[in-house]
Amino acid sequence: MCRNIRPLNNFEPPATRDEVTAAALQYVRKVSGTTKPSAANQAVFDQAVREIAHLTQHLIDDLVTTAPPKNREVEADKARARAQLRYAR
Repeated sequence: MCRNIRPLNNFEPPATRDEVTAAALQYVRKVSGTTKPSAANQAVFDQAVREIAHLTQHLIDDLVTTAPPKNREVEADKARARAQLRYAR
């Protein structure tokens, strides 16, 4: 599940709200042990996603780095190349 969480810091353009929420959703799914909560747990599940997304956005906004911003396309190409090496048979 958590393999879908990608680094969000120091990209140009910055991470979108949707990307932050998707990372929070993956985190809550992993911690709760479920991808689809029961009706009894849906509200607390959704609240956790909102709170984690909020805190994650603050973290990303407040981090300081001297490294130049990463390019999303270049990073995606690198990830595809690593996957090809890893899974090529």
